[in-house]
Amino acid sequence: MPELPTTPRGAATSRRILDAATGEFALRGIAGARIERIIAAAHTNKAQLYGYFGSKEGLFDAVVADSVGRSTDALPFDADDLPGWAVSLYDQNLRRPDLVRLIAWIRLERRPTGRWFDGTVQHEPKLRAIAVAQAEGRLCQGDPFDLLTLVIAMACAWSPASGVYAATADEPEADHDRRRALLHDCVARAIAP
Repeated sequence: MPELPTTPRGAATSRRILDAATGEFALRGIAGARIERIIAAAHTNKAQLYGYFGSKEGLFDAVVADSVGRSTDALPFDADDLPGWAVSLYDQNLRRPDLVRLIAWIRLERRPTGRWFDGTVQHEPKLRAIAVAQAEGRLCQGDPFDLLTLVIAMACAWSPASGVYAATADEPEADHDRRRALLHDCVARAIAP
């Protein structure tokens, strides 16, 4: 992928492109997204977009990396508080449903099976922390990746990826509090040693 701009103006343009593309890709996927809508929303042009990101697919990859990075930065991980982390992930899905939708598009358009991401760079520190907690008897035994996958799936039970119900931030807080409590309790039981 081409290098991102280092000037303040270039960085601002790149950020506008990423923000506009996040909404476009989350709503329409890779195939349905249109570069024309992205550049119009970002107040830029095709030359800048392609100069920064190389291609539509390169832009999609940059959007996913940016969204995952912002989500990871916003949710500190503690293997000793996986129930609390799951609740934080539930809240993040309410604030940023676009990330879950982007991952759903990866599943639909790129990788229908296996891991949706290349390698485990995003999750490696989490997996190591889980393995340590398991070795010290603080978490149930099993493959750390499987345990992390289970916790994430439980936290996403009400996300846009749910086949049953997608919650929104504008629902009554009492509904969210009820789900948070249930999620916390269920994760705590599932991971108990």
